[in-house]
Amino acid sequence: MGVQRIRLYGDPVLRRQCVPVDKIDESIRNLVDDLIETLEHAKGLGLAAPQIGVAKRVIAVVQDEGDGKRVHRVLINPEIVSSCGEEVCEEGCLSIPGIFVELKRPRSVVVTGITPDGEKVTLDASGLVARAFLHEIDHLDGVLFIDRIGAFRRALLRKRLDEIRKMQAEASSAP
Repeated sequence: MGVQRIRLYGDPVLRRQCVPVDKIDESIRNLVDDLIETLEHAKGLGLAAPQIGVAKRVIAVVQDEGDGKRVHRVLINPEIVSSCGEEVCEEGCLSIPGIFVELKRPRSVVVTGITPDGEKVTLDASGLVARAFLHEIDHLDGVLFIDRIGAFRRALLRKRLDEIRKMQAEASSAP
């Protein structure tokens, strides 16, 4: 299928609890391909299945391996098994374009999941990659990064969030 439309703030799929994948079949492999193609097209750092309209527990996170080489870490049914440290960094989201906020998250994480080849893996991540894993796994639970800021800061973003919600409604009603 290729590059998919990224669902924006206001789309109900972004608030759904995603279902675990019980079998890696052709539909899951196609979903993985769509996630990677859409992520590359958007030049993002991570993407979760609900962001392309699929409420399944699948994410893709990019690691920069140097020399501009982007490596995709795709995990099915990912889970954070431990985290440590804290750091505050600016965070944004492809589903909430143009909004960036300072957000405190763990500095490093250990993540488990299944690769598209069916291999169970455990990954250690720190810094930006750890943040991306945390952010994308939040999506699988219907949590957006703006849910992690205080009500006052969220209120300051209300006008822009309403504009994004309107863009989503227009995109959903387009033929």
